[in-house]
This record gives sequence, C-alpha cells and structure tokens, in this order.
Amino acid sequence: VCAHPAYLAARGIPQRPEILSSFDCIAFEVLGSPRSWTFHEGKEKISIAVRPRLIVSTAEAGIDAAIAGVGITRALSYQVEKAVGRGELKIVLEGFEPPPWPVHIVHHGVRALPLKLRTFRDFVVPRLRERLSRLNNQGGLV
Repeated sequence: VCAHPAYLAARGIPQRPEILSSFDCIAFEVLGSPRSWTFHEGKEKISIAVRPRLIVSTAEAGIDAAIAGVGITRALSYQVEKAVGRGELKIVLEGFEPPPWPVHIVHHGVRALPLKLRTFRDFVVPRLRERLSRLNNQGGLV
C-alpha cells in the first residue's frame, strides 16, 4: 500500500487499514475485489471496505495514478520498487502486509531438462534469490 509523499502530507498517513475509507483509493481489479482490500494482523486476515476514487485494470496504471497524487494504491513490491527508491511513492501500513508469496520455477521433470530451460533456470534462480533477499532486508515485501 503506497501513495505519493505529497498526498500523504496533505491527507495524513493511515495508521490502520480501517481508516482507508476516508482516503482516495486507487483499486486494481486483478488483485481481488476493487471494493475490499485484505490485510493481515498477526496471523489473522482482515477485509476492509474501500471506496475507490479510481479503478484501474493494470498495476502500472494504479502506480502512475498514485505517483500523480490521485490517492493510495496497492501493488506488489517489485512493481513499486523503483518509484519508492526514487521517492515518488511512500509505503504505508507495512505492519499489515501479507506474508511474501513464494516464487517457484516448475518444470515437468520426467526426462532430462532441455538445455534452454536449464540455461534459463541457471540464469534466473540466483537473481531471484538475491533480489528477494534484498527486498526482504529493505523492509519486507509490499
């Protein structure tokens, strides 16, 4: 959950998910219901009703709208990593983030792995491990 620093300076920083109904939310249809966002408090899931100011069909559109100061949006950590690093977005409600999603590379495995797939696996696995480790050490995943 993130927003442009100027939007947060003008509207305040939400301390609990329940108060998001008083903020302009930018919902992304693919991650779930655009009118209900799920958070985690400890091991418990909490569903919060939001009133989106804008509903978008891509994460990129939601991120662009948040950078433009339209409101608060939700996206995955890798999708907002650069904007957060540039100071265009600030992460909020970190204590209510869900646990990280596992990343798997799956293949059929019946016979020897084709050279192209083995080359891809050998290229991507260490990079994913390093990136996920770096994201986790920088304050977790969004």
